[in-house]
Amino acid sequence: MARMTAARAAVEILKREGVVNAFGVPGAAINPFYKALKEGGGIDHTLARHVEGASHMAEGYTRTNPGNIGVCIGTSGPAGTDMITGLYSATGDSIPILCITGQAPTHLLHKEDFQAVDIASIAKPVTKMAVTVLEAAQVPGVFQQAFHLMRSGRPGPVLIDLPIDVQQTEIEFDPETYEPLPVYKPSATRAQIEKAITFLVESERPLIVAGGGIINADASDLLVEFAEITDTPVVPTLMGWGTIPDDHDLNAGMVGQQTGHRYGNATFLESDFVLGIGNRWANRHTGYNLDVYTKDRKFVHVDIEPTQLGKIFAPDYGIASDAKVALELFVEVAKELKAAGRLPDRSAWVASHLERKETLQRRTHFDDIPMKPQRVYEEMNKAFGKDTRYVTTIGLSQIAGAQMLHVYKPRHWINCGQAGPLGWTIPAALGVAKADPDTQVVALSGDYDFQFMIEELAVGAQHRIPYVHVLVNNAYLGLIRQAQIGLDINFQVNLEFENQNSPELGVYGVDHVKVAEGLGCKAIRVTDPNELGTAFEQAKKLAQEYRVPVVVEAILERITNISMSPTADISAVKEFEELATEPGHAPTAIRPLKV
Repeated sequence: MARMTAARAAVEILKREGVVNAFGVPGAAINPFYKALKEGGGIDHTLARHVEGASHMAEGYTRTNPGNIGVCIGTSGPAGTDMITGLYSATGDSIPILCITGQAPTHLLHKEDFQAVDIASIAKPVTKMAVTVLEAAQVPGVFQQAFHLMRSGRPGPVLIDLPIDVQQTEIEFDPETYEPLPVYKPSATRAQIEKAITFLVESERPLIVAGGGIINADASDLLVEFAEITDTPVVPTLMGWGTIPDDHDLNAGMVGQQTGHRYGNATFLESDFVLGIGNRWANRHTGYNLDVYTKDRKFVHVDIEPTQLGKIFAPDYGIASDAKVALELFVEVAKELKAAGRLPDRSAWVASHLERKETLQRRTHFDDIPMKPQRVYEEMNKAFGKDTRYVTTIGLSQIAGAQMLHVYKPRHWINCGQAGPLGWTIPAALGVAKADPDTQVVALSGDYDFQFMIEELAVGAQHRIPYVHVLVNNAYLGLIRQAQIGLDINFQVNLEFENQNSPELGVYGVDHVKVAEGLGCKAIRVTDPNELGTAFEQAKKLAQEYRVPVVVEAILERITNISMSPTADISAVKEFEELATEPGHAPTAIRPLKV
């Protein structure tokens, strides 16, 4: 048997579990692990500027390709607490990441030693497992179990806390005989799928709600095949966006109180049956008024996590299953029904949804200066192709982007759905670009999200990770300002000030161009919407030439209210701007406006 430190054994296991990249910040209590990382080779490490940033880089990395598991590493104490936000984000969106922290020596854990905190207890509510390993010989088993848990059932994150003496202790371990544990995923039965599909066949106006679980299961092709066989329109959720291309005739648009399309909400409200696969019925999709969402329609819910069934509302039938297994059976049964002539004609229902898609559109073309944000997304649609991977988190920028951008492939809308932490976008985009250096990566931020972790731009400069970051700047906490309208306040949400070092900005405050350039990146400021297209093309060229992040800052009008429901009701979305009434109002709409 080979003898090695427990830290080295952990590194060898990472490699055999498929890890080739890690993100982190070293420190005294994790240095033995970093020594093993260096001596073991085979894992490329990206040095973050903030440990929370490392956790979001790991998230972006995982979300980019099937099978990826991002790894983030930090020292004891505040490094672990800094990564809690990343763990919360990952658990909320069912994203497997592995967080490895250093810890004070085991004999000092009860003595309030420097930077000794019970990180396992802190992390437990936002992980599938969080453990401080007290015996060096247990390290291989704990890491093996971690990967098993991250991949099994509903995916999610794990934290492993390693006291410094545990890392340094030699153990017997033979990497050559190591094997990952089998992954467990619940599987639907043929009988369950036959019963579920009966609801669809008996309905007149069915829809499929496609959630992020389909993307996690790498089952988007099966979803499209099933929809095409049964001629059933599909509503992707925000996390499931890309499961079916936006320009597919069966894509009915998104539904929601915020990130929904006018035509998507209208079609949903006409439906009489909904088959949800791999979705959580999140309130940004359903709205808080569940009576509106559920009235006069039946529901079948398929989810990998049994406790999700009935969690928000009771479906008419629930199936605990991995989305891919379920969809394989759905396709099999649907093919048999079609061959037997037992599938109903859905042509009128499909035609009605396409009619709404061609008429119920929002206006994007405005020539105002300062510019309206809608124009930014219109120009993004023109500048960035179907292979673009978009990365964003929360705010009016994300909500408007979801309403107006177009996504054509799974994992090409990489969005922090449940947690929505400000600052997520820059590090997540770096993780995405690290995972897929050959595809155009475009991040989208409002000014406050951008400022939260702006220092991570230096990581892109240092490690030569190019991507384009579209920054829409109105010097406001725009989403919070809009949420305050109902309270009749506008309090502590404006970021305006006159920057004495950049008087040309007026009241827009922070000079993002100078900051980005100071961090080693390139940046372009745009004030005229007619110059956006040129700026985007220039940004793409600069990113490739200099191999760094390139920021395109669009100076917006100070206040724009983005379409959403003030009452959190999908039947009562308020349109604050003029709607599209002629094709020139929405030139990049997924289908030409029908007038």
